[in-house]
Amino acid sequence: MIRLSRRTLARTALAAPLLAAPALGAAQGFPTGAIRLVVPYPPGGITDVLARGVAGPMSAFLGNSVVVENRPGANGSIGANAVARATPDGTTLLVGVTDTHAVNPAAMRNLPYDANRDFLPVSLITRVPLAVAVGPTQSGVADLAAFIAAAKARPGGLTHSSWGVGSVSQIAMLRIGLAAGFELLHVPFTGAAPALTALGAGQVDSMVLPAGAAEAFARDGRVRVLAVLSPERLALLPNVPTLRQQGVDLSVSILQAVFAPARTPAPVVARLNAAMVEAMKAPSMLEILRLQASAPEAGPPEALGELVRTEQEAWGSVVRGAGIRLD
Repeated sequence: MIRLSRRTLARTALAAPLLAAPALGAAQGFPTGAIRLVVPYPPGGITDVLARGVAGPMSAFLGNSVVVENRPGANGSIGANAVARATPDGTTLLVGVTDTHAVNPAAMRNLPYDANRDFLPVSLITRVPLAVAVGPTQSGVADLAAFIAAAKARPGGLTHSSWGVGSVSQIAMLRIGLAAGFELLHVPFTGAAPALTALGAGQVDSMVLPAGAAEAFARDGRVRVLAVLSPERLALLPNVPTLRQQGVDLSVSILQAVFAPARTPAPVVARLNAAMVEAMKAPSMLEILRLQASAPEAGPPEALGELVRTEQEAWGSVVRGAGIRLD
């Protein structure tokens, strides 16, 4: 008779669901081949980093190889459209973001996909918090209230950079301006890196950027962070107050989520959702999120669907009001 220690029994019990996972998936028609996780942006950005962080734990849970494929271009619409037109069997997924599902539908007349009809929500990954930073030209500005006062005193006289026309960076600053009653001159750049460089060099006055990047630039003294756009203060920037704490009733973040093509079978979507929930518990993924000042937010597909509709209204109304066009 083989005797198993209590520790061995515990390990066996914990491993049993994982060992059974591929067989369960196969029984429900889950694909057995590699899964492509399409990132609609170049390598190295936040969405790419999150996708690569998710891929390993997803693969371990599903028993399928999960590979990241970058399909950049047209503000994310090229990659999104590739997934929308893919075979709906669970082998091609999109890491969709605010651009692909909230900005593009409002800013592109000839968008090749329908953000609601052509996709099924799988799971939210996280919402990346943003921050307002100022460069050396605003060294005399003590806080956000002083910056807003200066902007109101000179409508259009102060500038803000972004990583492009119609970018989350541009529209987020527009949303702050609408909420607080000020207007800045927009100076777009072709990418986040040159926009940040211009801010640090004093070529522009301000910028909305991901909180993780803001913390890194503030640490070496190149910029100062006046506010975070999250509902509560961030552990990565504990001394920086939120917009709401400074009298601006607004919170803004960048949606990061996984979507499947429409008509993907419900059992397959459920299995992918379970994989996402487990992937977000991985220590390696938690560290990636920490560096982005983010938290794991995997949850049911229905919750993601509702969030997308809310984001479409919030971002779309500003895009339409400002007359922003991307085609």
